[in-house]
Amino acid sequence: MARTLEPETGAAGRRFAIAASRFNESVVGNLVEGAVRTFEEAGAKVHIAWCPGAVELPLTAQALARTGRYDGVVAMGCVIRGGTPHFDYVCDMAAEGVLRASLASEIPISFGVLTCDTLADAEYRSAPLAGGHDAAEAGKLGQLGPTNKGVEAAEAALDMVNLLQRIAQGD
Repeated sequence: MARTLEPETGAAGRRFAIAASRFNESVVGNLVEGAVRTFEEAGAKVHIAWCPGAVELPLTAQALARTGRYDGVVAMGCVIRGGTPHFDYVCDMAAEGVLRASLASEIPISFGVLTCDTLADAEYRSAPLAGGHDAAEAGKLGQLGPTNKGVEAAEAALDMVNLLQRIAQGD
């Protein structure tokens, strides 16, 4: 009979880092807030390293991962389409770079970079968190309305750290 490995919940004693882009900082700040809250509610400790922009995220995330101090990393940024192909290049460099950094370091690096057509789209996907039933919870429940993708990126990092631990233990 086939066995299924799924990540355990919780992160007590775990340490995570967030590599965050200062470009579009008002949007990224909300994403970081969502991720920090998610990690802290799971019992994890979190550190934040701010870098200039999305192109610098892969190197920042890789440097954090290679320290050996963190179980997982989240790369957070926001790239908004403009009138030139620059958007495509930046998005490609950020996505490919984060993937390569994760594979090279063998540490989960979650991709929390918004790639949006407009500032309004970015704001919709980085809604500020409130107490109780907020934008992040509404998104999880499939309800229409603003979400905070920082929460989802942190949850992905938590899941991957726990899943890789289970794989290593041979569960």
